Amino acid sequence: MAELLVESEVAGTVWKIEADVGSTVSEGDALIILESMKMEIPVESPESGKVVEIRVQVEQSVEEGDIIAVLDVG
Repeated sequence: MAELLVESEVAGTVWKIEADVGSTVSEGDALIILESMKMEIPVESPESGKVVEIRVQVEQSVEEGDIIAVLDVG
């Protein structure tokens, strides 16, 4: 199992979680939608794989660089 840590690219608030733990995602699929400066910013899957862990909850604040999801890309 090769784990890929998905980081937030911006500081903001989790607005919506698009992917479920255990689901298969393709590269470019939205995992989480963040709200930052009144804009909705999707956090996309950098590779195809399976969602192992979602480390945030709706309305949680995140900082740039925070790990927000873990994918199995092996």
